[in-house]
Amino acid sequence: MKSIQIYLHAALYFFIIGCSSSFAAEPLGKTETVVLLHGLGRSAKSMVYMEEKLSAAGYTVYNYDYESRKNEISYLVDDLQEFLEACCLGKETSLHFVTHSLGGILVRALISEKRPENLGRVVMLSPPNKGSEVADYIKDYSLFKNILGPASMQLGTDPDSMPNRLGPADFELGIITGNRTIDPISSWIIPGKDDGKVAIERTKLEGMADFLVMPVSHAYIMEKPEVVDEVIHFLQQGRFSHSELLPAPGEKNN
Repeated sequence: MKSIQIYLHAALYFFIIGCSSSFAAEPLGKTETVVLLHGLGRSAKSMVYMEEKLSAAGYTVYNYDYESRKNEISYLVDDLQEFLEACCLGKETSLHFVTHSLGGILVRALISEKRPENLGRVVMLSPPNKGSEVADYIKDYSLFKNILGPASMQLGTDPDSMPNRLGPADFELGIITGNRTIDPISSWIIPGKDDGKVAIERTKLEGMADFLVMPVSHAYIMEKPEVVDEVIHFLQQGRFSHSELLPAPGEKNN
């Protein structure tokens, strides 16, 4: 019975995070630069709506695509650094980041190692800044490592995990997370309120400038118009608007 539950959980987890083909990152817009980083098991396609809206707001947008399931976090950060050197570093205008899930950990690691001189503001969507109990649960099963890759094994809640070794934010950081879930199995594993993958409390980071909980789930937070509006507001103002929001239809309150 337990093996069946593990299999179902793996299938559900993989289905929710999705697995898309490679998607080229082409710049849009002409002013301040924003680099988008998708989450684990996703691709740049998951950030296309964000890309289009930020471009319409006047930003030059690079929707960075990377193979999140291929390598450990340190190698993914090296690839990101190489990408930034080609597109975005050394410019007079600010370089902002908007990330989803694992993407936020990559940016934290990048800033701690090779902080861009033109670093602007950072908005993280549902980042496992203090790890996730889901990662704790799956680390003992080779099936999950084979499906989700080595980076997923580094996102646990123990003090020596990658997220917990990176330290507080010393840059302008806004964090948005959700309190809805479409993954009841992961939410059962996670204590307290969560977005279906990460506990709300574990998305927070010391030094952040602003924090916002919205009625959205981990899987679709980056596709919600109200979330994108808040992202743009933070990039422009350094804080969220904290507008009153209605619950997202079809998503369970958690």
